[in-house]
Amino acid sequence: MRRLHSLTGLLAGLVVMFMAITGAVLSVQPALDAASAPASGVVSNVAQLAGKVAATLPGIERITRSASGTIVAYFTGGGAQQAAQIDPSTGAVIAPYQPSAVFAFITELHRSLFFGDAGHAVAGLASAGIAVLAISGVFLLASRMGGWRQLFARVKGTVSQRLHTSLARIAIAGLLVTALSGIYMSGTNFGFVPDGLSSGFALPPAGTGGTPAAVETLEALTGTPLDTLRELVFPAAGDPTDIFTITTSTGEGHVDQSTGAFLSFTANTFWQQLYETIYMLHTGQGLWWFGLLLGAAALAVPALAVTGVVIWAARRRQAVRLTANASWRTADTVILYGSESNATLSFAASVHDALTASGHAVHTAPMNSLRVYPRAKRLLVLTSTYGNGSAPASAHRFLGRLDRLGTRLPTYAVLGFGDRSFARYCAYAERVDAALAAHGAQPLLMFTAVDKQSEQAFAAWTRRLGEALGETLTVNHSPHRPKTHAFVLRDRLDYGIEVQAPTAVLRFAPAPERRNLLQWLLGQSTLPRFAPGDLVGILPPGSTVPRYYSVASSSADGVLEICVRKQTGGLCSEFLHGLAPGEAVEGFIRANPDFRPARDRKPMIL
Repeated sequence: MRRLHSLTGLLAGLVVMFMAITGAVLSVQPALDAASAPASGVVSNVAQLAGKVAATLPGIERITRSASGTIVAYFTGGGAQQAAQIDPSTGAVIAPYQPSAVFAFITELHRSLFFGDAGHAVAGLASAGIAVLAISGVFLLASRMGGWRQLFARVKGTVSQRLHTSLARIAIAGLLVTALSGIYMSGTNFGFVPDGLSSGFALPPAGTGGTPAAVETLEALTGTPLDTLRELVFPAAGDPTDIFTITTSTGEGHVDQSTGAFLSFTANTFWQQLYETIYMLHTGQGLWWFGLLLGAAALAVPALAVTGVVIWAARRRQAVRLTANASWRTADTVILYGSESNATLSFAASVHDALTASGHAVHTAPMNSLRVYPRAKRLLVLTSTYGNGSAPASAHRFLGRLDRLGTRLPTYAVLGFGDRSFARYCAYAERVDAALAAHGAQPLLMFTAVDKQSEQAFAAWTRRLGEALGETLTVNHSPHRPKTHAFVLRDRLDYGIEVQAPTAVLRFAPAPERRNLLQWLLGQSTLPRFAPGDLVGILPPGSTVPRYYSVASSSADGVLEICVRKQTGGLCSEFLHGLAPGEAVEGFIRANPDFRPARDRKPMIL
C-alpha cells in the first residue's frame, strides 16, 4: 500500500497538483455567481418571470437560469442577437451578459489542458491518481495511527509527517468526492459511462394553432417553480403553431402557447439524474458552499505533495534493502521486526541474509503483517521498545493480530533492543515474548535483550540461533549510518566531580570548514535544524552504533547543547568527557517531537 501511494504520488504529482490548483480556482465561480445573482422576490414560478421579461424585452427568444440563480435573457435588439442578465423580481435588464473569459479559460485548461481528447484523458487519469492517493492514504493513516478508531488521535512524528497527516485528515473527504466525480465525468466524456443526455432527436409536437395567451397565464408555466428552471425557449413570433420548450431539473416539456397545457413532458432518466447530481458535486454549481469546501480541500494537495516527497526521501535515505525475500506462503523461516527508525530492521536484515545464505527460504516483514504462515517452521521476532514501553510504529498492531490468529504458531524466538538507562527496558519485547508463549507457541530460544544495540550481545544471540538450528550462521551486521555533521566543542561546564557523579554540559558549534563561501561571508551557521527535546546521535570512535542524547537548545541559538553524565566504562560518555574545546565529534539529528516542550507560555524548569 505504501509503494502504491508513493509511486502514484511521484509519477502523477505535478499533474495532480495542477488539476487541484485549477479546480480550486474554479470552485470560487459558483460562490461569485450566487453572490451576484439578485433575489427573485415575489416571483415564484416560470410564468411570472417570463411575463416580466417579455414585457421588458419584446424580442425575447429564450431565458436561461444557472444553478446559482443567474437569469440570462437572449433576445433580438437593434437587428442583432443580444444577451443580458435579468433581475427576476422585475424582469429588467441589469447589464449585458458576457461569460467570464478568465473562468472559461481555466475551465478548458482544467478539463483538457487545450489538448482535446488527449487532455481529457490526462484529466481523467489525474482524477484516478487523486483517488488512489486518497484511498491508499486512508489505509496507511489508519495503520500508522494504530487502527481505524485511532484515526483522529494525536499525530506523532516529524514536522513533515505531522503536517502531512493533519492536512490529509482534513482534506480526504473532499478529495475523494472530487476524484471519484472527476473519474465519472471523464468516463461520460469518452462514452464509457452513459450520461442520458444524448437520447436521440425527436420532432417536438405541433401546437393547436389557437390565439396565443399571455405567457404569465399559461398553466404549465405557472405550475413550474422558478428554482427548477434551466431554460425556456419562446415560440417564434407570429407563428401560432409554434410552442414553448421548457427544460427543468426534472425533465423537458413542450407547452402550447394557446391553451397553456403540456403537449408532452419527458422526465429525466436515471442516468440524467445521476449525471446532474455528480456534476453538481464536482463543480459546486447549485451548492456554492460545497464548492468552496472542495476548493479548500484541493488547496491541500500542493502541501501534501511537498510533505509527501520529503517523507518519501527521508524513508529512502533510511531504507534497508532485503535481498531474496521469500513469499510468506513458501517461507520456512519468518523474521518479523518492530522498528521506529530502521535500526532494528538492519539487525533483522543481517539475520535474513545469513539464513538465506544457509539455504533457508526466509520471509522478513514488519510485525504488523503477522498472519498464518503455512510452511513456516520458526518465527523470529526482533523488536525495539518505543518511548515508555510502547510498540514501535511497525509493530503496534502485532498483539491484536496475534489474538485473532489463536494457536497456529511455529516455534519462536524474541530478541529485544533497548537501553538499560530507561525504566521500561525492552518492555514491549517482553510483552511480545509472553504473548507468544500464552498462545501456545514453543520457544526456540529464551528471550534475549540487547542493550544499546550491542554488537557483542547480538553476535552471541546469532550463535545460539545457529546452535538451535544445528548449523553455523555467518552474520555480518553493518548498521545503517545516517549522514553525519561535524560538531566542534565550543565550551563546556563540568559539575558533580566532588560527589563522584561527573556531569558535563557541552556546547557544540558547526565545523567552520563545512560552510560555503556565502554562509561564511554572512556568518551563517550550518547547524542542521533541531529543537529542544530532539535527539543528537553521536558516533564515538571505534563504534558504528550511535549513542543518543537529548538536545537542550535550538538550532536558532547557533549552538547544540547536551548534558552528559559520565558512565564508568561508557564508550561514548567517556569519549565526550575527554573532549577539549576545539575538538570535534561526528553526529546527526533525529527528530523527537513527543519529547519537545509543550507549545504554551507557561514557565518551566528543566
